[in-house]
Amino acid sequence: MESTSACEGFRVGYRGPLWRSIREDLRHKISVGTYPPGTKIPSTRELADHYETSPVTVRRAIDTMIELGELVGRQGIGVFVPGADESSPR
Repeated sequence: MESTSACEGFRVGYRGPLWRSIREDLRHKISVGTYPPGTKIPSTRELADHYETSPVTVRRAIDTMIELGELVGRQGIGVFVPGADESSPR
């Protein structure tokens, strides 16, 4: 049986890799407006603490989302949800 850890509803019934669960949770948070366009998401360390996992696992989820254009990384600044006027490479 899956546990929900510190995140309400997180990983309930999901059997895939943890990084995919994190990616899906971040996608959900973007779609419901928890992280609106232009918003900086929490740091890798903060997300790792939140999801009770390693920063490497969180980074894999974030890197995949950046590759898909769902997030934008800005070196030295952070990772952001693309703004409505930003064109994200696919």
